[in-house]
Amino acid sequence: MSRVYNFSAGPSCLPEEVLKECAAEMLDYNGTGQSVMEMSHRSKAYEPIIQDAEAMVRKLMKVPENYKILFVQGGGSTQFAMVAENLGIHTGKAAYIETGVWAKKAAQEAAKLGIEVTTIASSKDKNYSYIPKVEKIEGDYDYAYICFNNTIMGTHYEYIPETGNIPLVADISSCVLSEELDVSKFGLLFAGAQKNLAPAGVTLVIIREDLITETPRAGTPTMLTYKTHADNGSMYNTPPCYTIYVLDKVLHWIEKNGGAAGINKLNVEKADYLYNFLDNSDFYHATAEKGSRSLMNVPFLTKYSDHAADDEAAAAKEKEINDKFVKEATAAGLVNLKGHRLVGGMRASIYNAMTLDGVKALVEFMKKFAAENK
Repeated sequence: MSRVYNFSAGPSCLPEEVLKECAAEMLDYNGTGQSVMEMSHRSKAYEPIIQDAEAMVRKLMKVPENYKILFVQGGGSTQFAMVAENLGIHTGKAAYIETGVWAKKAAQEAAKLGIEVTTIASSKDKNYSYIPKVEKIEGDYDYAYICFNNTIMGTHYEYIPETGNIPLVADISSCVLSEELDVSKFGLLFAGAQKNLAPAGVTLVIIREDLITETPRAGTPTMLTYKTHADNGSMYNTPPCYTIYVLDKVLHWIEKNGGAAGINKLNVEKADYLYNFLDNSDFYHATAEKGSRSLMNVPFLTKYSDHAADDEAAAAKEKEINDKFVKEATAAGLVNLKGHRLVGGMRASIYNAMTLDGVKALVEFMKKFAAENK
């Protein structure tokens, strides 16, 4: 069977070149006679892998020397708690900008832990289809929190809020290394690997050293303390060794393709191609507002969605046409295009590893489907 174009929001497609390298080394990595899956994380064979992964993150993201790079487990969702427990230690207050499901869940998790959460802005009024403009955040907050790219809603920050002495925390899970980012503007960045870096299993954390405390909030478990991981080179316990190995290979692939700047150029080309088609179509339309659109996740609806909210027959037609689209796209080798239930319709996630050819194939299919279903 030939490879399909995988538009999944995560776990997502990986560079074919990387997959082939991993396959070739599956039974014998670097002459060791064993797979990385089988290696002790304390072995001399494995240590260079995690060390190189850390060095590559620092190089590609231009991470300043006063920041630590950590590889932890538990996904981005565990970071919702870790951020609150480790940073919310002075006033116990935090500012959140609510731009969708994941920012809202992060705020709810912080509140469970006793943080006094203030939602300083929200785009809920338009079903999170835009990014609120909050250029400056002031107050006695321990930290301010944003989700930089919203996978479900297909929105993305085109600016970085000014926070002064308040540490800015950002979830960059679905846009990490898709563009250049000034790490020094943030106190902490985190990214679940399964969208743009590697298979699920590891979360990248970049944290400014002064935010690594020996005394997080009372009752914080050892494994949820950043200092635990920082003091032990991300190997306090057994890390997700194979996932970090794949991540390291993806980082080298990014470097070969021009680093973050080179990858961003391709991402802009892919996204422009798809959005230009959507904006000029009388059958489809993008859901995210211009000026807030993600380069990574593109939700879109058909014309049948326009009256579906208040018309039972239109809602049935919309479901029928969406189901048909996804089924026929899958048969055409374009998979995982079903939209999230909160938006409906379809969603094309076009992460770093998605090729321009894949986006062009999608658009050609969309043209054909529209012609046959108007």
